[in-house]
Amino acid sequence: MVMGLINANPVIHEKKERYLKCSIGYLVVVLNVFLHHIRDIKDPEHPYSLEQLNVVTEDSVELNDESNHVRFLMKLTLEDSHMVCTRVTFTPTVEHCSMATVIGLCIRVKLIRSLPPRYKVDIRVAPGSHSTEAAVNKQLNDKERVAAALENPNLLDMVEECLSPTFD
Repeated sequence: MVMGLINANPVIHEKKERYLKCSIGYLVVVLNVFLHHIRDIKDPEHPYSLEQLNVVTEDSVELNDESNHVRFLMKLTLEDSHMVCTRVTFTPTVEHCSMATVIGLCIRVKLIRSLPPRYKVDIRVAPGSHSTEAAVNKQLNDKERVAAALENPNLLDMVEECLSPTFD
């Protein structure tokens, strides 16, 4: 992926068992569906997933369902047009990670491709986890900057590589 490693010795965590906690309630199911979409995104620098590097965790996803309706995602209809606001917070492996913007862009692209348009996604770097946190957050949540980044063929290739499925 990248020639010069920013974090040559990242801490690798075990992949967690994949399951949905359906009995606990609607919000937990929705949060698990979101995590399911982003947990296998590959790190742009290492051959590990964002979950394995602890960049995203179960606590990374917050949901604010403005309608407060208790429905499962699979049962939503076209009439269910209320906005669902979601925040995904990720933690780079090192404070000076130059790949933080790419990681956030990968998360955004994956969710844009996976979710209906009524989901508003806010991507954030965990507070205090990156030296240029404010700049990264601004870039990841600016539609024009995201669109411009995805017009760059080299950057788009890197995003596609990170989003490509792994078969392990």
